[in-house]
Amino acid sequence: MAPGDVPTNTPVSRPPRYAVVLAGGSGSRFWPRSRLRMPKQLLPIVGARTMLQETVARLSPLVAPDRVRIVTRREHARAVRAQLPGLRADQVLVEPEGRNTAAAIALAALGVARERDDASIAVLPADHAIDGAARFRSDLGFALHLAERSGALVTLGLRPTRPETGYGYIRAGRAVPGTSGRAAWVEAFVEKPDRERAAALLAGGRVLWNSGIFAWRASAILAALRTHLPALVAALEQALGRRDPKVLAAAYRRLPGLSIDTGVLERAARVAVVRARFAWADVGSWATLERFWRAGGNGRNAVRGRAVPIDSRGCVVDSPRRLVALVGVDDLVVVDSPDALLVCRKDRAQDVRLVVAELRRRGLDRYL
Repeated sequence: MAPGDVPTNTPVSRPPRYAVVLAGGSGSRFWPRSRLRMPKQLLPIVGARTMLQETVARLSPLVAPDRVRIVTRREHARAVRAQLPGLRADQVLVEPEGRNTAAAIALAALGVARERDDASIAVLPADHAIDGAARFRSDLGFALHLAERSGALVTLGLRPTRPETGYGYIRAGRAVPGTSGRAAWVEAFVEKPDRERAAALLAGGRVLWNSGIFAWRASAILAALRTHLPALVAALEQALGRRDPKVLAAAYRRLPGLSIDTGVLERAARVAVVRARFAWADVGSWATLERFWRAGGNGRNAVRGRAVPIDSRGCVVDSPRRLVALVGVDDLVVVDSPDALLVCRKDRAQDVRLVVAELRRRGLDRYL
């Protein structure tokens, strides 16, 4: 990508800043705790508050509460409004069905642009764990400022600490002028690699974890969407103009299920990455909770609830009601819920989604 230089003339007045929180995921890798009606972003997975509540809380005061928008599915809208009672009804954008992040971001950007066509937008998932809210706001504010003055599409990247196979990667190129090395132009996006490829990426340097957190002008992302996904934007604009939920639902059924990375960012000409400094984790499976739940009283096991581990190491246990005893086992995930019990190897935690698919295939919808 050859984006050219960044203009040095910053705007006299800062544009209004909005935040779009993506809260429409199914959370299938967190079964049996996460269910269709109450997915992981609506659950208190890491702390006392739900992941959605934590995400919205850490935005303040960078983004005013009345400029936060939540994109969620129809079946989750009531729970979202209950968890965030301070939001107006129009701050919760309801998708008829999940069609991945390109559709969700386009829907939100069109709505924001109707309010303020000069706005800038931060986009972030509802299911990330972040330690250090002040540093997060500083980095996100820097990304917004870069997007506002350059017109680039900006993503936040994290320095990788291990060859992680559950994250995408960004290969950083030359530094963005005027950013003191904090930002670089993106050379390439790398899809989630296998372990050998992940290790090679780290050894080669110049790569960052792709956080899925973005900043851009509303006009810039809409221009990119119209360039690379014109049919998607046209369908949404037409449906929104009708102001009829049935028309929007019909349009959604025809939309491609593309991520914003695949649909736009991998093809766009001006994409920058900010090297973020906060501690971050995409809570993508039970195995990722090891770093959050590790308790001194349980040795080398990560436990939420009650467990008695004997000669057992590296296990992740979630059992708020019943006592779980572990004897002579290593690297297991054990999750006890009122109607289902999950036991799997920790290195297969990403495959819990296959259980959900099998339950659906068998017609066991009561467990979904």
